[in-house]
Amino acid sequence: MKKRESFNNKWGFILACIGSAVGMGNIWMFPTRVSIYGGGSYLIPYFIFVVLIGFTGVIGEMSFGRATRSGPIDAFGIAMEKKGKRKLGELLGGIPVLGALAMAIGYTVVMGWIFKYTAISITGDMHAMGQDMAAIGGHFDVVAVSNLPWIIVAIVASFAIMAMGVSGGIEKANKVLMPAFFVLFIILAIYAACQPGAIEGYKYIFRIEPKVLADPKTWIFALGQAFFSLSVAGNGTLIYGSYLPDDEDIPGAAGRVALFDTIAAMLAALVIIPA
Repeated sequence: MKKRESFNNKWGFILACIGSAVGMGNIWMFPTRVSIYGGGSYLIPYFIFVVLIGFTGVIGEMSFGRATRSGPIDAFGIAMEKKGKRKLGELLGGIPVLGALAMAIGYTVVMGWIFKYTAISITGDMHAMGQDMAAIGGHFDVVAVSNLPWIIVAIVASFAIMAMGVSGGIEKANKVLMPAFFVLFIILAIYAACQPGAIEGYKYIFRIEPKVLADPKTWIFALGQAFFSLSVAGNGTLIYGSYLPDDEDIPGAAGRVALFDTIAAMLAALVIIPA
């Protein structure tokens, strides 16, 4: 059999997993929920659940992928084969695949927006609109026509990275894009900190309201956010784990993924809320 490709080193794997986990849940949803559910009153249960899920769910998915050396359909099939129910296992494994397909469609549209936003920022069209939010929003409201070329660019870029394989494409891309992401958000966080009234934003983020902290709804939404943000059951971690060498430290990798995913979410909150 052909030898299965693997990541070149542990940081290539970790950055790929962080890239899989960090997304709209971190950048859009997390700051919103921090605002709605009491700032620090929400952060306390969130951090607790990140630790619990990081050292159970994330480790479990990485280990499951490495043990089976397969994607979710075959992995679940192998897991249930001993019970004579391989087909049922494959059907169960197809559920996260369909979920990933739906997410990929949504993220492709978002990627198209990002490419378009970058282009109009470089050309000066964005600057010309100034603070006119109606004009800015108009650029992104129409997906089908004006944004279609940028969606195609996003699809082609994604396909090109995946066509180069795990180590030659995904790993190399994440080694560039993920550090760039953190550097950009650190710069934005410093910029936001220098704006008038930023201190009020920090007070708003880290405030603790005992009544909100005691509300079960706060803990439920914190659990959902941690589960979604760490990309558990999204099959990305399982798939990347299937390419992980046998001598790699899975608990250590899971801890780093949970840590940097949380840092990404906090950076987004420190940028958006004070601003």
